Amino acid sequence: MSRLTHISAPEGVAPASAYTHVVMGSGRFIAISGQLALDEKGELVGEGDATAQAHQIFENLRRCLAAAGATFDDVVKLTYFVTDMAHMPAVRAARNAFLDPERLPAASAVQVGSLVAPEYLMEIEAFAVVAE
Repeated sequence: MSRLTHISAPEGVAPASAYTHVVMGSGRFIAISGQLALDEKGELVGEGDATAQAHQIFENLRRCLAAAGATFDDVVKLTYFVTDMAHMPAVRAARNAFLDPERLPAASAVQVGSLVAPEYLMEIEAFAVVAE
């Protein structure tokens, strides 16, 4: 497990939602491409269902992290790309099922006009640091 330090900017503005201002770590850097709600066969999970898509994406991120020798405890940054900000409660619920809500990574959420295909409601990428 990497040694990460979570810092809230002492004189900064409080986070607008559940995330940490700064996460520092030392070790091997891992970048995970944006994940879509695809199952092992490459088929969409949860067409039109933000909750199902968010859960599948976090499961895909978990698998990617494991393949790199990491876990969600090593994640320092998540970036959420959603086609509608109304999907963010589903994203947060899925995130909290996989990550410790008391030690959340830095995060950004962006509403986009579309993703690679209209049936995808969101895409999520992750960055992690694992101890050498």
